[in-house]
Amino acid sequence: MPSRSNLDIPKSRYTAIIVSVVIFLLLTSGVLITSIYNSLKIRDLRAGTALSANLRSDIPRLTQEIYLLNTMREQKQLAAELAIQTTKVNKLAESIDAEVKTLVDGGKVNIRDEEDVYKPSQKADQLEYVQKTSTLWAPYKAALGRFVIADTSLNASALENEFGDASQGIYNNATGLTDSLSGENGQRASFLRNLQVFGISFAIIYFIVFVLYFVRRLKASDEELISARRETQEIMETVSTGLFLLDKDLNIGQQYSTALTKIIGSDRLGGENFASVLRGRISDKDLNTTRQFIEQLYNPRVKEKLVESLNPLHKVMLHDTSGAQASDSRYLDFKFSRVYENKEIARILVNVSDVSDAVYLEQRLEKESAQNDMQIEMLTTILNVNPKIINEFITNTKLHIDKMNNVLKNPGSSQYELEGKLSAIYREMHSLKGEASALKLHSFTTIASDAEDKLNALQNQGKLGGNDFLPLAVNLDELLSLSNTIETLGQRINQAAPTSISNVKATTAPVDRNEWDDFNITDSSVNSAVDNAVSADNGWDSGFNSNIDVEDNSDSHLLPYYQDFAAQIAARQGKQVELNMTSLAHVEIPVHLKKAVKDISIQLLRNAVVHGIEDANTRTAAGKPATGVIALQMKNDGQNFTMTLEDDGQGINFDGIRDKLVAMGRFDAAAARNLDRNELLKQLFSSGFSTRDVADEDGGRGVGLDIIKAQVKEYDGKLNVNSEFGKMTRFVITLPAA
Repeated sequence: MPSRSNLDIPKSRYTAIIVSVVIFLLLTSGVLITSIYNSLKIRDLRAGTALSANLRSDIPRLTQEIYLLNTMREQKQLAAELAIQTTKVNKLAESIDAEVKTLVDGGKVNIRDEEDVYKPSQKADQLEYVQKTSTLWAPYKAALGRFVIADTSLNASALENEFGDASQGIYNNATGLTDSLSGENGQRASFLRNLQVFGISFAIIYFIVFVLYFVRRLKASDEELISARRETQEIMETVSTGLFLLDKDLNIGQQYSTALTKIIGSDRLGGENFASVLRGRISDKDLNTTRQFIEQLYNPRVKEKLVESLNPLHKVMLHDTSGAQASDSRYLDFKFSRVYENKEIARILVNVSDVSDAVYLEQRLEKESAQNDMQIEMLTTILNVNPKIINEFITNTKLHIDKMNNVLKNPGSSQYELEGKLSAIYREMHSLKGEASALKLHSFTTIASDAEDKLNALQNQGKLGGNDFLPLAVNLDELLSLSNTIETLGQRINQAAPTSISNVKATTAPVDRNEWDDFNITDSSVNSAVDNAVSADNGWDSGFNSNIDVEDNSDSHLLPYYQDFAAQIAARQGKQVELNMTSLAHVEIPVHLKKAVKDISIQLLRNAVVHGIEDANTRTAAGKPATGVIALQMKNDGQNFTMTLEDDGQGINFDGIRDKLVAMGRFDAAAARNLDRNELLKQLFSSGFSTRDVADEDGGRGVGLDIIKAQVKEYDGKLNVNSEFGKMTRFVITLPAA
């Protein structure tokens, strides 16, 4: 049995360790404190060096600008140019004055978008440089003030006496101060470097001494560590998700799960840069965002939960190694978590899983949902609209698409021919959108509006090229697909059921909107289409307000169609409108004119509600009823078919047309004043003209009146416009009935 003395652990056993630790801590603290102090001094010296360097570069510039100003005065250059140069001299002088003041009193100094605080140097030579600089600057500044105020030039000798010698003196002192500060900065940097070498050497020696002591204990714990590592390896080989660690340089750790190689599609990942692995397989934008995101994860001031939603690799598509979206491209979901060591962010744990099946399912559900919504919209339209109107819409849509396709196929690459194509396509697209809007087919309207945005951009870009029209092919395909869809749905529904038709009065809450808008036309020969534009024709009754018998003839189905369309526009524009159409129930529209009459009617109604009828407040203030009245009348005498639309709105604002023409740069103010009303109406019907600044679903595209003019011209008809400002506007369109 051992004695007690053999069992006791001698106290001196830990004395060397304690002493070594205390010495190590003291030396380390000394090194750190000294390093911090020197770092602060180096930072201060850096600020002083930057400040003096700025002064050294600014003073010659100021002197040069003064000489330039003097030369400009001698040459008697324009006052505006002299003022600009004087301002430049004053600003540079203010900057130098601030620099000198900071050298003397201290202050803030901006260095590469960072702000340092400069404290005045206490070294004798540096103080001397600063004092000399300040002494030289004071008379220089005073002389500059006199020179600027005097507004006269100096001869070369006087200029040199006033500014040349002082400038050189300031430059020399600034150079001396810069050299002195740089030298001191270098000394302190050298000292700091030696101190760090000492600290590192001490740490190495400390390590060597203590490693021998702990090696035995480490051997004892090796088996335990190996066992734990084996367990970790088994876990990494078993999990189905990809696990790995990232350091600050985005390098992947050597330990990662076996599943990661299969998910990423690469066998060599350990030690590879994460950005290099992803490069070419995700977009450059996502790659750059990923770098920034991981940098924020390493920022301890940023809350991990706050940036989690900004993860750019959440359900991201990972392309094959060629960068193309191939069949083996997959959707991966990366999740990032911080790994802490001693409360500091050491690494980032990344958990990546293949979510391709879930994403594809989600996309399929979204697509099916969108298709269902579209079909529900179409079914609602089919069930609530007269079958004749649906069939007409399908037929007209295909005609519009065919016309646009034919226009695109037509040869011709000159600028004039391309502009003609653009106007023709714009008219067809606008007509299609108007008819779709009347039926509340928002899917058609959305695609057509997108196409109109593209056409408007082409209209404003100046020079056109054949390839500029290629993006429109996508819109045409989408419209044709929707047209086929609604046609198929219509065929599946029993269209034999009668559709009840009722009269509609559009009365909505008012919104102030009394600006006359424009509709554009490409052809310049408006004089053949706009005839007697400002005549005082009052030979028809505009006060129709009776119920309509909708069962008289085959065109009666258009009555609720136009009523509902007018009500929709009024609701969107915040106006109150009543539409009277007594004659439509008793007139037969010639078959060859049905589409043209419908297109023209839609554009006339749009124009009347959007640009003619005022909002309720404006009408009331003008002594009118709050509800505006629009009368659409049609007449067929066997020889001619006549359409007349009159509204009791604000009339055509010819002065507004003049102002818009000047604003658009088509005419100068003098030329615009000389335009008579017929010429102004020609501009109103011209391509690209609009009095409205913002376009929406109902107006502002500058195409509506263009469509009317084109239809009238196509059928060799006549167009008469009559307007009385503040009271009414009337459009009379006459087309050959045979």
